[in-house]
Amino acid sequence: MLLSIMGEPHSAWMETETGWRELVRSAGEAWSGGGIELTLATQAQGDRMPIRLQAAADAEPVRTIKLRWRLPLGGGLRLLGDHWERAYGDLEWRGLVPERVMPWYFLATDGSRCWGVGVATGGAAMCSWQADASGVTLTLDVRCGNAGAMLGGRLLEAAEVIVSESAEGKSPYAFARTFCAAMCERPKLPDHPVYGGNNWYYAYGNSSHDDIVNDARFIASLAPAGGNRPYMVIDDGWQQRSGGGACNGGPWVGNGRFPDMAGLAGEMKARGVRPGIWYRPLLTQAEVPRTWVRYTANGGYVLDPSVPGVLDDIAQTAGTLADWGYELIKHDFTTFDMLGLWGFEMKGDVHGLPYGFADRTKTTAEIMRGLYRTIAEASKAAVIIGCNTVGHLAAGLFEIQRTGDDTSGRTWERTRRMGINTLAFRMAQHGTMFSHDADCVGLTPHVPWELNREWLRLLAGSGTPLFVSAAPGSLTPEQEQAVRDAFARAAREQLPAEPLDWLGNTCPQQWLLDGEPASFDWHDGRADADAARDNEWWR
Repeated sequence: MLLSIMGEPHSAWMETETGWRELVRSAGEAWSGGGIELTLATQAQGDRMPIRLQAAADAEPVRTIKLRWRLPLGGGLRLLGDHWERAYGDLEWRGLVPERVMPWYFLATDGSRCWGVGVATGGAAMCSWQADASGVTLTLDVRCGNAGAMLGGRLLEAAEVIVSESAEGKSPYAFARTFCAAMCERPKLPDHPVYGGNNWYYAYGNSSHDDIVNDARFIASLAPAGGNRPYMVIDDGWQQRSGGGACNGGPWVGNGRFPDMAGLAGEMKARGVRPGIWYRPLLTQAEVPRTWVRYTANGGYVLDPSVPGVLDDIAQTAGTLADWGYELIKHDFTTFDMLGLWGFEMKGDVHGLPYGFADRTKTTAEIMRGLYRTIAEASKAAVIIGCNTVGHLAAGLFEIQRTGDDTSGRTWERTRRMGINTLAFRMAQHGTMFSHDADCVGLTPHVPWELNREWLRLLAGSGTPLFVSAAPGSLTPEQEQAVRDAFARAAREQLPAEPLDWLGNTCPQQWLLDGEPASFDWHDGRADADAARDNEWWR
């Protein structure tokens, strides 16, 4: 059924600054019109049938490409789409919803077979799919910010479409893992299981040099003996001008509570952890050349990553963090700073800012991928976590992807919605595209322990990175032992977890953990009622 879209599209359009125009089939595999040409080259590679999409335009700036395949889709199909960047607790298998925008790829099942339709990672366009009873539409956003990209005759390798069908009886989850691997031929993965602590969900930016040393000592005391030591990640609040509602960007030097960042990394190592650190590359209060600034916001300058000098400056900062001794670098906010929207706001239009980029010859996707490559290369041997980054463009460059919006140390419903849904519905990306981080366990008195204990147990057995946020001295003996057990499990290699009831439950309760069945109860009547009344999970 869906395999028929590997053939010739029924129609193709391209949008320029002057409007939409329909392209007509010309010689060979080309579609053209008004100085614009689109080429679709298909080449079979086993059960992987990529369609290579190339676009060229001599004069007019190009904004959007649309392709439409006509094929009847049965009413019994259920579809699962992805998100533009992080997930927001809203991933699910659904029937046909024509206006539903599915970024990057979608999976479909009729109960006996599965299909996957998507684009390979690392392309030059922001790609999304829509499916209805009459066919499938692919939209390729090739803008440069809010403006068209000026290709100037350059051949743009816009995307490579991947379509695949499962064997009879293969489970949707097993097929999803196979399909994610087909979209990403060369993932970059950590060479060891990643686990440890992060101070955000109890400190929320209120921390110091001495606090982090104590955090490191505490996390190390809970970890198993052996070579795979835990990480301790210093989150937002260490930089020069943080706190008090100020800009949470650069300059990336320590403030009065963090006088010696290199010395701190050394003290953390001496206490038995691998040091990790957070930063926001595109926002700063430092005085920079005006040509570097794309716009002003949050009391600082938002930098333009299409400018070579900006990339040089970002590379220098990432290199400095690595030279200080930080073995994990978590960078944040780049999607929001570039596009002005969170992923749940984007729908079919990722650009929420009235600005282009300085370099109009590149697409937003190319500029974003270039930023990611700069950070990856400059960070040397450090493990990279991309937070608020586009996984489909980061795959192959970053070892770890924060795949969901923030969990919480203040309200359980936010953790339940964001964490569990994200872990389940992006589990197929773990190990096939990057290491999949569904965010922390915030161990605080504000979140019921009986529920957090379940979240800790699931993450520890999932084979994905496990980070806990727990202040030294704040845990009961039972909680400390639970974290020790969780760390001992997370520190070793495991099979990726499988959600068993995900086809009909957005918060799966039945799982396979390292090949063994496990059940969970995520619900507390009081917490669920409070969240429904107060809409607390968005806080």
